[in-house]
Amino acid sequence: MNPELNHSHDPVAIRRRLAEGNRPSYLPDAILGGIDGCITTLAVVASVAGAGLPGVVAFVLGVASLIADAFSMGVSNYQAVKASDDERRRLRAQEIHHVAVDPDGEQEEIRAIFEAKGFRGGALENIVETITSDRRLWVDTMLMEEYGVALTGPSASKAGLATFATFMAVGSIPLLPFLVPVFTGAEYFVASAIITAMALFGIGYAKGVILSMKRWRAGFETLLMGGGAAIVAFLIGTVLEPMLADLPLLD
Repeated sequence: MNPELNHSHDPVAIRRRLAEGNRPSYLPDAILGGIDGCITTLAVVASVAGAGLPGVVAFVLGVASLIADAFSMGVSNYQAVKASDDERRRLRAQEIHHVAVDPDGEQEEIRAIFEAKGFRGGALENIVETITSDRRLWVDTMLMEEYGVALTGPSASKAGLATFATFMAVGSIPLLPFLVPVFTGAEYFVASAIITAMALFGIGYAKGVILSMKRWRAGFETLLMGGGAAIVAFLIGTVLEPMLADLPLLD
């Protein structure tokens, strides 16, 4: 096998690979959860630091935000993937109905689709005849060519779980310094910012490795986005700090 290729082009290997089908990837869900969890928790910590509140307040608010947001993100991603599944099923049922009620019209759609791809004459008619002789292949072709819908997709429950798990795991990183008794005062926030920056860069770098992107660039892009969110949260906390001084609970 050519070392520059990702897989073999041997006929037997090709047939075996195609027979296995496409395996859904949950990498986007994990990256979404990890980055969002890290940035969200850091934003809470930064806003508390900007407001000049004690470290224990940042920890308590951070934990509450982490759990609530992780659950929200997991459920939201589950619902988004499930909506795609529901739409795919709806379109499949619709095309099955159309083929049953108006097969000539659906056959003409197949002909128009492949004619637009450049097929003409006997080759075009052979394609139309082959596809329309198999009802499942016919419907599958309509889904992919007419609507641009993938025949399969990721599991909604696995996608939601991937987002929730990585949100919780990576989102807890900014809170770790608050569990270490050696830090005092503003040291908690500085330590939190440092390890969070490392985590964000690491996520971006790992994404670059997996997706064959420029690793350092991917790492710094992720770091800059997260750092920007933290700076905004810190500034908001600083602006609102005078208002907190008037709250009776803080006296």
